[in-house]
Amino acid sequence: MQTVNFAKSYLTFRIDTEKKPPLTVTHKPPFSLNNARIPIECRCVITEKATGHVESFVLGASCKTEQVGVPAAIWLEPNADFCPIFSADRYLHLKTYAQAGTEMELYPPGRGSQSDRQSGRIDETFDHVRIDVDSCSGEALVSAREIVEAVLANETLVARTELDNARYRSLIEYPVKTINANERDWIYQTDTGPILFPDLSGDPTSLLTGLELAYSAFNCPDWIEWIVRVRTPVADNVHVYHYSKPVRTNSTNQIVRIP
Repeated sequence: MQTVNFAKSYLTFRIDTEKKPPLTVTHKPPFSLNNARIPIECRCVITEKATGHVESFVLGASCKTEQVGVPAAIWLEPNADFCPIFSADRYLHLKTYAQAGTEMELYPPGRGSQSDRQSGRIDETFDHVRIDVDSCSGEALVSAREIVEAVLANETLVARTELDNARYRSLIEYPVKTINANERDWIYQTDTGPILFPDLSGDPTSLLTGLELAYSAFNCPDWIEWIVRVRTPVADNVHVYHYSKPVRTNSTNQIVRIP
């Protein structure tokens, strides 16, 4: 079977201020050109059953907000965790500040503010975006024993989770980073992320903005539990983004070994 080789899969977005004013920066870029290459952490493909329309989304690895190429003071203040999500023509940028709801003034001043969930069209925002998903052959592991033995042999593993409702079918593929294995009772359990958690209740136009980050755990082929990143109260009128919402769904789960 074919699967994603995440070790060789990247997204790269290019900002060239000589060609297009940037719409996602909150500081004056030190240089006019930058290519940001980010490993892909997850791919989510959603198919609308009635029409056959397919949307594919990729999640980039978390990084930090920064200035590139400066001699000092690289990290922006206040700093944020930054996770980019891209489809073929749109993007969703998720930023996690000390407090949920933080907005930053866009550069140059007077252009408005940037929320911690910024979305838009790629062609209006970036000079170019490349999504390079490397495909490779893999072997589906059928039994718990096969999975446990592959874990203990330090094999490279990819998880595939399918979610389904009356309107949509989704396939979520992601590298298995942390996994538990028990060779006495032949028990395994993933504990891995962050990955994309789709909202399959909306229209196709809302699929991108409905995506959330989550960690996933499963120990069998037919259900999965998620812990979803949501706004979480920590004090009066104070919220943070935290993985605090547990969700259980029926699913079809596979673990694939990459030879």
